[in-house]
Amino acid sequence: MPHELSGYLADFVQHLESEKRHSPRTSENYQRDLLRLASWLVEHDCTEWRAVSGHDLRRYVASLSRQGLSGRSIARHLSATRRFYQYLLRERLATDNPALDIRAPKSSKRLPRVADVDQLNSLLDALPDDPLEVRDRCMFELMYSSGLRLAELASLDVDSVDCKGGEARVVGKGSKTRILPVGRKALEAIGQWMPVRAGLAPEAETALFVSRRGDRLSHRSIQARLSRWGVAKGADQKLYPHMLRHSFASHMLESSGDLRAVQELLGHADISTTQVYTHLDFQHLARVYDQSHPRARRRSGHGYDDQNSEREGNV
Repeated sequence: MPHELSGYLADFVQHLESEKRHSPRTSENYQRDLLRLASWLVEHDCTEWRAVSGHDLRRYVASLSRQGLSGRSIARHLSATRRFYQYLLRERLATDNPALDIRAPKSSKRLPRVADVDQLNSLLDALPDDPLEVRDRCMFELMYSSGLRLAELASLDVDSVDCKGGEARVVGKGSKTRILPVGRKALEAIGQWMPVRAGLAPEAETALFVSRRGDRLSHRSIQARLSRWGVAKGADQKLYPHMLRHSFASHMLESSGDLRAVQELLGHADISTTQVYTHLDFQHLARVYDQSHPRARRRSGHGYDDQNSEREGNV
């Protein structure tokens, strides 16, 4: 590789570590992405950073897309390139930033996975086998009851939940506080957990959910316990905390159709974040339509395709 390509790149990485105080891992990520660009430039007979044009970068983005990189990954490559050219401009090693107007292709938005209502009811109705499972069921009931994020659940204190009023005070992203309703089943689970907690937590501990040692339960521990609960209680898919939040949102929207209310309950600053659940709701409506409308039903085994399967494959 020509020295101008590799040498300037090495100087940039040194700049990130010494002046910008980036971690070695962040610097390595920049270096990896830019080395990939430099190798592509060499293959296309370009040996100077100052000679790279916007047209060259568009061709590079197209090549990354053909190689199967997602829009998000390509956006990361372009971000590294823009940052690198800012450095080159500062050092007067380039005359413009050819990456400024280049945009990555949009990735198709992945829909969050949700659990079936009946399966969740079955899992949450399963009886705990030991005191720690009493805690686990309480955590999962509360997460599904109120649509909590993992961090919100872990940060709950004993006085965060008003069992008489049936509500919880939650601190979400941006340290924003919201008051959420807590369902009957979750309140019952809290009532069963509190006597167990009293035998584990020291008097000074404020956390609602504590470990066997009596200290606040970590995020990782909550994730591991939910996965364990799913396996022990016969879930047909791996359970993770955000699935319970997704399931809460989707099931609420299916029943109420009130997107604004679901936005408030989830603590989304922008309703566009909540709108992903309208796609999930449409899948539910589409299944109902396919199974119910007399002009939509196709009988399998009589030369017809299963329209429900066909629709799900296209969503």
